[in-house]
Amino acid sequence: MTQHETPQHLASLDQQMAGLDLEGRLSLAASLGRAVFTTSLGIEDQVITAAIGTHRLPIAVATLETGRLFAETIALIDTTEQRYGLSIRRYRPQPQDVEAYAAQYGLNGFYESVEARHACCHVRKLKPLAEALAGAEIWITGLRRGQSGNRAAIPFVEYDADRNLLKVNPLADWEIDAIRTHVAEEEIPVSPLHARGYPSIGCEPCTRAIKPGEPERAGRWWWENDEKRECGLHVPEATPIGGARVGA
Repeated sequence: MTQHETPQHLASLDQQMAGLDLEGRLSLAASLGRAVFTTSLGIEDQVITAAIGTHRLPIAVATLETGRLFAETIALIDTTEQRYGLSIRRYRPQPQDVEAYAAQYGLNGFYESVEARHACCHVRKLKPLAEALAGAEIWITGLRRGQSGNRAAIPFVEYDADRNLLKVNPLADWEIDAIRTHVAEEEIPVSPLHARGYPSIGCEPCTRAIKPGEPERAGRWWWENDEKRECGLHVPEATPIGGARVGA
């Protein structure tokens, strides 16, 4: 951690973010260094992409095209690019990595063990993410506190020690109802899967619709018992305000 990512500096940035609207938060993030926003094309991420495109903010937009995404997600990439006049850069897994995974675990081996599922996420998401964030100083995400209990305390700004960059979560304090209202008012294109009971959308084999009353992320890797299950994109320990440790 450099002097610019000390707890005091993070706290100052977090306080500034709290008093700004979404455009202001994104503008502040972009002013801190080379910024990359990684989108999964979910409803939160579409709100951020719309703001970047509408206000022509100097933030690169990238997505992890894992090879197992829903057709609706792939179609939404093109729709979003056309709507906002921006380019969403696709990052894909290396074919040799996919082949090696299939040889060891089977193509759908992620259903058989947590180890195999983590290995799949590593090949299809974590390695492409590293490529997407290469050279970035600021990583912008669509994480919200209301998405799950495990994300309930995420700050607006945290230091990602593993990737040596600042991670900015501009929608951290937005509730899902506010997200939906904003989408409707701004006519932001979103995945039709949301209307079919998929509040959180990942790879097709690993995502199901949720049941009434279930948490937003209950449909992700539903066959696992760990309530804190994640793909690993936001799991590495990061140092938020005050120096406490957070797993996302």
